[in-house]
Amino acid sequence: MIVFLTLLYVLLLYVLTKTGKVPNTKATWLTIIPYELVLLIGFFIPMQWGAPAGDLAVMTYSVPITPNVAGEVIEVPVEPNEPLEKGDLLFRIDPTQYEAALEGLQAQLKLAELRLVQSRELASQDAGSIYEVQAYEAQVAGLKAQIKNAEWNLEMTEVRAPTDGYVTNVALRPGMRVVNAPSFRAMAFIDTSETGLLVQVHQIYTRNIEPGQPAEVTFKSHPGKVFPATVRFLIPVTAQGQFFVTGTAVQPQGPIQPGPFSVRLDLDDPELAREIGINPGTVGSAAIYTSEVTMTHVIRKVMIRMDAIMNFIKPS
Repeated sequence: MIVFLTLLYVLLLYVLTKTGKVPNTKATWLTIIPYELVLLIGFFIPMQWGAPAGDLAVMTYSVPITPNVAGEVIEVPVEPNEPLEKGDLLFRIDPTQYEAALEGLQAQLKLAELRLVQSRELASQDAGSIYEVQAYEAQVAGLKAQIKNAEWNLEMTEVRAPTDGYVTNVALRPGMRVVNAPSFRAMAFIDTSETGLLVQVHQIYTRNIEPGQPAEVTFKSHPGKVFPATVRFLIPVTAQGQFFVTGTAVQPQGPIQPGPFSVRLDLDDPELAREIGINPGTVGSAAIYTSEVTMTHVIRKVMIRMDAIMNFIKPS
């Protein structure tokens, strides 16, 4: 932008000297130096605090699908990247062993309930022990709890979508065996219920950023267009400031570099991302207009629009 404004000033000097409005002297052309200093000190440095900008990425949540029970997969009805609603079937595990476990517990419960009735009758006639009644009551209650767990296990053989979204890169096939382990991932479910915009801003320029401030964004996938947005919040921590459990004392590290902070933005039109096809992983740039140094906002607005135009020819 400084180069562009400098070229405009040079063009202006050229026209003025050719028309005789100003003398064509060395002093005239040396005015370019104070002109650039005024631009740099008076506008471009304060602009970083009053209208910070940074690289933008469209983010969403990816839910790793791990089944709650283990077994052989017998059905995978989903297609990659096809829209799904919450509760739609993702895949089905062979339920045979879980049905058998449930039926066995139900049979035990039926017998235990019968024995409980009989023991109560005997106890009422002083022919049985109250302790026997209490034992059968405990057995019935325990079996009911086991049946509840067995019913849940059987229900979990049908793995369903946790929310609206889609499954991508479906490699799961019937005949494969899945397990209930934290490290196992049967498939990746992309949650489309919420899409967020994250812009990275250097730490030195975050001092004036507050929720509710206006912003503008442009995307590589939609060159020439600028979309209004609003600051939701500044994420007040980075991985660089996180303690990790290591079992050792703090170890000295090399020079610490100031990493950027992330700012969460929301498009003013919440349905826009879906309507125009702004997919997670889309990148671009964003500008945030704070309440400070507002005179520099117009320059940032020009710059973000120049970025949008450059997206026609600039791939990265």
